[in-house]
Amino acid sequence: MININLLSVSNLPKLNKLRKLELSDNRISGGLEVLAERTPNLTHLNLSGNKIKDINTLEPLKKLPNLHSLDLFNCEVTMLINYRESVFTLLPQLTYLDGFDADDQEAPDSDPEADGDGLEDDYENGEEDDDDEEDDLDEEVIDDEEDEDDDLEGEEEEDGEEDGEDDEEDEADDDLPRGEKRKRNLEDEGEEDPEDEEDDEDD
Repeated sequence: MININLLSVSNLPKLNKLRKLELSDNRISGGLEVLAERTPNLTHLNLSGNKIKDINTLEPLKKLPNLHSLDLFNCEVTMLINYRESVFTLLPQLTYLDGFDADDQEAPDSDPEADGDGLEDDYENGEEDDDDEEDDLDEEVIDDEEDEDDDLEGEEEEDGEEDGEDDEEDEADDDLPRGEKRKRNLEDEGEEDPEDEEDDEDD
């Protein structure tokens, strides 16, 4: 519930299993006893950017035994002298206040991406994916070459069929006697048979 102009948490429902509550950038100035009643198992509470001015306002948080992390960044209470020591004294169950423990050691980041974990795995996976893509491309090229070979064979078969038709015509001519074949050829070319010319001369 970040930055929604909340004035209080009085209407918060009972959430027994809730562990982390984000209330930053609102206008809450008190009434934190409701949290102990309705979210008894809180471990992380973010109240940064609210109107909390006094250490005493935080006293109801004593009733949250599992509260390990509290954030009050940008609240007026952080401007008080000995602010950190006072809060750790008031809430002994706290481990981290505003992201740091009592010895000013920063809290570990729970987000694996922020720590860089998993980046190497992603990189390795990315390389493997690239190899797989290259293999796929090689297979596509091989398939295309096979398709081209099939097309060429199909064209040769068609040419063979046409040649076969010509051969059939030649075979049909071979079945005719030689004289007939020559006569047929002459007729096709529009020439007269020499025998007919001799008959004309005799007449």
